[in-house]
Amino acid sequence: MRVVVVGASGNVGTAVLRRLAADTTVTSVVGVARRTPQARPPAPYDAATWVACDIGAPEAEERVVTDLARTFAGADAVVHLAWAIQPSHDRARLRSTNVVGTRRVVQAAVQAGVPHLVAASSVGAYSPSPDDTLRDESWPTGGVRSSSYSVDKAAVESLLDRTEAQTPLRVARLRPALVFQHDAGREITRYFLGPFVPERLLDGRVPVLPWPRGLRLQAVQADDLADAFREAVVHQARGAFNLAAPGVLRGPDVAALVARARLREVPVRAARTVLAAGWHARAVPVGPGWLDMGMAAPLLDTTRAERELAWRPRSTAAEALHQLVTGIASGAGTASPPLRPRGR
Repeated sequence: MRVVVVGASGNVGTAVLRRLAADTTVTSVVGVARRTPQARPPAPYDAATWVACDIGAPEAEERVVTDLARTFAGADAVVHLAWAIQPSHDRARLRSTNVVGTRRVVQAAVQAGVPHLVAASSVGAYSPSPDDTLRDESWPTGGVRSSSYSVDKAAVESLLDRTEAQTPLRVARLRPALVFQHDAGREITRYFLGPFVPERLLDGRVPVLPWPRGLRLQAVQADDLADAFREAVVHQARGAFNLAAPGVLRGPDVAALVARARLREVPVRAARTVLAAGWHARAVPVGPGWLDMGMAAPLLDTTRAERELAWRPRSTAAEALHQLVTGIASGAGTASPPLRPRGR
């Protein structure tokens, strides 16, 4: 199989390359990224032939689609992972990459005659859930209006719905929970914690962890998620698949890793006010919409992925979080530009 991975240099892309490199079914991999690795990159980036392309480039619709279609020609599947989280204050730029860029990838796949698209969606695409009932893939994908990330994920879901209805392209969409791995430590710090949080402080030395009351999270280890992408590609899966590791992370679980179990629950409204003030002051890189989404997101029922993709995650949510925390504390990264480690 010839597989093209758009957004192959990021957190999920790195894990997907590791998985595809070990798969004899996949005979050729092309990596597409705005910033490609160095000329002779180490593993897993050496498994791909690299093409530089900014899928969200402004005022470049025809050129980008044409370039992508040329890259996609002859591919058995395109895996679309590219997504922008920063700069969070530039809403137009985020939408240009996330929504417009995805539309261009879809147009190019159709133009090139690619039979199969596997797209990374998210738990963030879902409409708010009122309780902790596990929700399957039939839960509405209306997003959370105050979260730009969620709004864009919901918009992409609508785009994929139209694509399936109007074109012969076979579409699978994977909806993971938070994606963690050790090698993403420095990237997660940059995107979510910012320069004012000492990374080494997270190595069990946070004095006390403030935790929004009622917040609960699911996670999945990146290599486990990559297994699901591999299965979707090789078996030409169609439809939506929820992906989350066993276990639900709550305040005590996180505090046990970063604050030696010292936890202080705070009202959600107060936490949101502080986060909003920090974001507007450019002291923290993400805004209150992320908290809104975390509070509203449903817990994922992963039965379909387990049944149809034979998906069996090896790491629990707590183990995946532990990997990330150790990666943050050590400034871990890779040779890929988005995952560049501390000091590089």
